[in-house]
Amino acid sequence: MSNKTVIVTGASTGIGKAISKFFIEKGWNVVMNSATKENLEKTYQEFNAPQNVKLVVGDVSNKSVGEQLVATAIQNFGGVDVLINNAGVFAPKGFLEVEESDLDRYFTINLKGTFFTTQAVVKEMLVSGGGSVLNIGTVLVNHAIGGFPATAPVVSKGGIHALTIQLAAEFGKQNIRVNTVAPGIIRSPLQGKIGVTDADTLAGLHLVNRIGEPEDIAEVIYTVATSNFISGEIINVDGGHVAGHHLN
Repeated sequence: MSNKTVIVTGASTGIGKAISKFFIEKGWNVVMNSATKENLEKTYQEFNAPQNVKLVVGDVSNKSVGEQLVATAIQNFGGVDVLINNAGVFAPKGFLEVEESDLDRYFTINLKGTFFTTQAVVKEMLVSGGGSVLNIGTVLVNHAIGGFPATAPVVSKGGIHALTIQLAAEFGKQNIRVNTVAPGIIRSPLQGKIGVTDADTLAGLHLVNRIGEPEDIAEVIYTVATSNFISGEIINVDGGHVAGHHLN
């Protein structure tokens, strides 16, 4: 059994699933989380029910879930080395149509979930001598797209970007590194949820003329998580989406 352990929230589908698989294949212990028990157990079986994986069902917007994730890692694997805050929700909606309940949902799940799950993990990392925290943001925080109104979720992700930099400063001397990976358009269940029937039609938004795959994010997540000299960074993984655009 590996002596390295990662916690991955929102691990049952899309990017979180790919991240979990990548770490498993690298021989890590993985604590996988999802708010949906059925999806989490299905993914676990797809991975052939590895012994070095433990499942925690729960909504990260509940502070106790983050604490349960840490307790599971400690009880089964002796600690936690890396946290991947992937769980989140996102959907477009015009600014003037946003209800208070919409804003509450994004801030509660995206920002509060990331905040308190990280708090639970950092407490353990301070005892164990350090670790790495990776958050999932979005390039839309600093690169908006006209015709794709998403103020509510983007503002919550902006909070995650700010949290990243603040925590990197607060805990850098304790050997805790905190970074955010900001994906471009990635093939995931999200496209279907927002009414995009063919995600590849969005390829032209990226200089590489394709959309990203979840594995593209997982590779970068692993690289940054295992580096001992990257901290306080917002890393765009977007196929050149922010860098520029084609004329046609």
